[in-house]
Amino acid sequence: MASYRGILLITLGFSVLTFMSAFVKAAGETVPTGQIVFFRAALSLPVIGAWLWARHDVAAGLHVENWRGHAVRAIVGTTSMGMGFASITLLPLAEVQAIRFATPIFLVIFAAIFLGERFRLVRLVAVLIGLAGVIVIVSPRFGVTDWGGPASIGAALALASAAMAAGAQVLIKAMSGTERSEAIAFYFLATAAVVSLITVPFGWVWPTPFAWAMLILCGLVGGVGQLLLTMSYKYAEASTLAPFSYVSMLWAVAIGFVFFSEIPTWATVAGAALIIASGVLIVLRERQLKKQETARRKLRAKGLY
Repeated sequence: MASYRGILLITLGFSVLTFMSAFVKAAGETVPTGQIVFFRAALSLPVIGAWLWARHDVAAGLHVENWRGHAVRAIVGTTSMGMGFASITLLPLAEVQAIRFATPIFLVIFAAIFLGERFRLVRLVAVLIGLAGVIVIVSPRFGVTDWGGPASIGAALALASAAMAAGAQVLIKAMSGTERSEAIAFYFLATAAVVSLITVPFGWVWPTPFAWAMLILCGLVGGVGQLLLTMSYKYAEASTLAPFSYVSMLWAVAIGFVFFSEIPTWATVAGAALIIASGVLIVLRERQLKKQETARRKLRAKGLY
């Protein structure tokens, strides 16, 4: 029953965050990206704070052992957020979402490079399939006629955002032994809110009533989505929950079509299929390795290994 609760929470979380991306896209028609990052971060902080307060867990939830780790993770995450939001304003929602699915692929690569995790054959095949999917999606954006245009810039930003997000996850993984996920999220958002103020001289605007609504929803809904994801991992393992992140692709296609008149290209559909297949293969392999490690631990406990 607990795992089903985790699946429900993560499905809701990714659904909510996809709607947040739609609010970002709508606000981005008149509001600069840096200003959107500020509202996303600043208005999500009270959501996390209220959740911790309701659980009487503020002191423990925000306790920090590794300030340097928090600082580096926050800067990398803020950069990823800014690039991701900028790409949403330049590309169809479904295309950005498809490129974002490359994050687990980059995560496998970075974990091997920076954390010393073994790069097994199955992982290598999965990474190659995923990278092929990325190339299928972005290659039309880097053609001769589109080179240097908004679409090619958007594709580059989305790809860089996915890579930076993977880097942030590697840092989170390295910090997980001493830092709570609530503290990591809170200090990341606080840093993002402060760093985004650097962009004020570059053209912040007074939003229209509609843009105000989009910015407020972006922050509040983003905070709720982040909490739902955090809560989901308390009820089920990451390998069980990972495939359900792909529900965001369905929402991105539906929202893009209904509200922005966007129709996914065949390159987006084909590339997304390859990336999703790659992600599922990685998840299945990780689950198999975990079962093998559990079996070995049981044998060691019995003195048989």
